[in-house]
Amino acid sequence: MLKIAIVGVGGMGQVHAANYTKIAGCQVVATVNNSEAGMAKAKEMNLPSYSTLSELVAQVEVDVVDICTPTFKHKELVLEALELEKHVIVEKPMALHEADAREMFAKAREKGRLLFVAQVLQFTKEVEILRTLVRENTLGKPLDGYFERLAGRPEWSQGGWLFDKEKSGVLPFDLHVHDLDIIVSLFGEPMEVSYTFSKGEKSDMAEQYRFVYLYPDKTMAAEAAWYNADFPFTARWRVYFEEGLLVQDGQNLTLYQKGKEPMVYDTTEEILVSTGINLPPTGMFHRELSHFLHCIREGIPSPVVLEEQILTTIKLLERITF
Repeated sequence: MLKIAIVGVGGMGQVHAANYTKIAGCQVVATVNNSEAGMAKAKEMNLPSYSTLSELVAQVEVDVVDICTPTFKHKELVLEALELEKHVIVEKPMALHEADAREMFAKAREKGRLLFVAQVLQFTKEVEILRTLVRENTLGKPLDGYFERLAGRPEWSQGGWLFDKEKSGVLPFDLHVHDLDIIVSLFGEPMEVSYTFSKGEKSDMAEQYRFVYLYPDKTMAAEAAWYNADFPFTARWRVYFEEGLLVQDGQNLTLYQKGKEPMVYDTTEEILVSTGINLPPTGMFHRELSHFLHCIREGIPSPVVLEEQILTTIKLLERITF
């Protein structure tokens, strides 16, 4: 039985906690919280709450520390958990600076522990199908791709850490990180990166970005936005291959080929877990956390979310943001 401590039981911490209850062979045994709301939520979940990780580990047996705090707290907590010789799962983005991410991975190697970054879109059925098509060359070479992740400005965080570039990395790190992680995981580091952004005169931050990632034989483009408008969350992508166009339109994953009827892939999830946040019930967190716990039991790094992939993604986002 793997015993898990969750650090931070805000929205994402609660999502992880709910999914662990659906995974055999693990148990959430305690939480770390520094807010009254967090402590109240831990009490509601019938979990003990501690003010520091060291205090928790001194009193509760733990194998895995799952860090779901705001981004700017990740480095300190990851290093502390590894120093305490615990395996670590940390929410995306792992860090805002490549040097910090490298330090965390180095500490994991030093302590002989595993460190996983929760890039959850890697565990969607749609991305798994895309990954298989790319790696098996089923449709020939990828030639071009476009990814978009758009939303209205998250007013629930107005005045909070999410709009502080030094704490969150704002739009590129909070939103575009998902799509760039997919691009890098499939195609590696681009040879050239360019981008544009737009912002209103009254805005304190860039509200919309367009990115272009050039490779020797392909181009990947992306768009990310926190519009100053009541715009519904929209996440779509398409990848054009020599022998077909794969489109994820936000509802279905469809393959279009010359002279054939469009083929809609079955992306039905075997297990759906309610999120309690602005996402419908989904199986991607369950698949992600099940994968990480399997890797811990086997004593292996993740073959899906690789260290070099994470470092490259952070390096590119750091160049764009700072």
